[in-house]
Order: sequence, then structure tokens, then C-alpha cells
Amino acid sequence: MALAGLVPTEGVNLATQDIDQLATVDVLTRINTEDQQVPQAIYPVISAIGQVVDQTVQAISRGGRLFYFGAGTSGRLGVLDAAECPPTYGTDPALVQAFIAGGDPALRHAIEGAEDSTDQGRSDFLETGARKDDVVIGISASGGAPYVVSAMKAARETGCFTAGITASKMSALAQAVDCPIVVETGPEVITGSTRMKAGTAQKLVLNMITTATMIQLGKTYGNFMVDVKPTNAKLIQRAQRLVSVLASVEMDQARQTLEACGYEVKTAVVMLRCQLNSSEAKERLTLCGGKLRVALSPC
Repeated sequence: MALAGLVPTEGVNLATQDIDQLATVDVLTRINTEDQQVPQAIYPVISAIGQVVDQTVQAISRGGRLFYFGAGTSGRLGVLDAAECPPTYGTDPALVQAFIAGGDPALRHAIEGAEDSTDQGRSDFLETGARKDDVVIGISASGGAPYVVSAMKAARETGCFTAGITASKMSALAQAVDCPIVVETGPEVITGSTRMKAGTAQKLVLNMITTATMIQLGKTYGNFMVDVKPTNAKLIQRAQRLVSVLASVEMDQARQTLEACGYEVKTAVVMLRCQLNSSEAKERLTLCGGKLRVALSPC
């Protein structure tokens, strides 16, 4: 059975046409089999993702910001990714911002008609105060959500670097941005349910963009999150463990050093490894662009 005139994600998946006749374990096996295709679909567009990361790193280094615009599941995934940057990498909440069609109420309740508003997409973009040093990414599985496309057009008019994460290479979103990231995940397990494979692909791509960006900005040392903000008991303990491991000291000394520098992991490590006081360590990090590896050389 074929449905004409639809984007790829809306097509009928021949591998799951009988899914309503299967036992539970077999249903789950079919879903899992389809899900395994997602990372393979991302691999061909890694160079495009890399271009977006490089542009974002350059933009943030110049004082710019990263914005996401999405609708429905796509918008919720953008909000999730933006919300996780401050606790993970110690960033200012204003650095990575996300907007969803329908506003905050759409995070909990579907407001399907909101994605059709071109005026709201443009208005939401203009209210950000974005400028040419910012990066703006649209997220839409079909690539046709007017809210997202209009925000991208407004962003390009402003001079921002724009990218789009979509599953349809012929979509309006892919045509409206500087760098389309087209992950062709194909028909969903349940026809049209793009919260599944297409949504998984979007989540993985967003993970890649912000993770690689933060690595390039010096927010990690090796694979350690050294800019973590210890805002709860778990993160306080994590900060202490990080300093203990990276400076090769006991936990008590790590805790004492963190207390002396305002619980800044990178500062504490530089203090211990380079035998500096808090002010000297902070100054050294500033001169090194906040990059711990650079600050520790030749300590």
C-alpha cells in the first residue's frame, strides 16, 4: 500500500504492516530493528553536522548564541537539549535557547495548530534579539512546519548562520537554511509517528552538536565534564571526584581546594597541579581561554 504525495517519514513501512497481529515481544523486536537504522542514517551527514558545530564554536567565541526553533516533538527535543547545557557544561542559560511553536504550554500538551503560524515563527525569532553572530537551527521531521521555516527565513535575513535538522531533503526547511542536516530515517513503525525514528535521529544530532561544541570550547578535559556546576549533592560529589582524579589528590584535599576557589573544578585542578593560589589559577585559565589542557601545560 502506498500513500502518494507524502514526505518520506509519512510513508507506509512495509516491515511493520502486520504489527498489530504480533505478540508483545515481537512488536518490540520490530521497533528495535527499525531503531537500529537511525545511527546508520546519521553517518552520511556527519560532515554537515561538523559544519554546524564549527560555525557554532566560532559564533560563541565571538560572543554569539545558539537558538533552536521547532514544533511538536521536534520543538520539545530542542528545549530538552538547551535545558541540559547549563547543568552539564556550566553555560549561561542564555547561551543555548530553544523555542517551540505554541510556547511553554506546548511542552506538556500538544498544540498542533501552532506549527502552522508563520507570523508566530517570525515573531518569536525577532523577539530573541538575534544578530548576525548567532547560529539558528530549525528542527522539523517533515521539514514543512511553517512556524519553523518562517523563523529560519527571518534568521537568514538577519545574517545568522542557519541550519535545519529534517528527514526530508526536498523540504521547505532544507531549502531555507545555509546547512541542511537531512537524516533520511524513512517510514516510521507506525505511519506518521515521527516521534519515533525521526525523533530519535533529532535527539542524537542535537546531542552531537552541543557535545562537540562544548568540547571545542574547552568545557571538557578528555571526556570529563570539568565545567560542571555543583548545584546539588550529586554534582558536589562529582566535582570532588573530578578534582581528586585529575589532580591525583585525596578527596579531602579536593574538597578543601574546591571550597577555596568557589567550587570551580578547573580552577581547583590548576591550583593543585601548578601550585597556584585561587586568583593565580583563575588568571591562568582566563589567559588560556578557559581550556584546562592548555592551562596545565607545562605544569
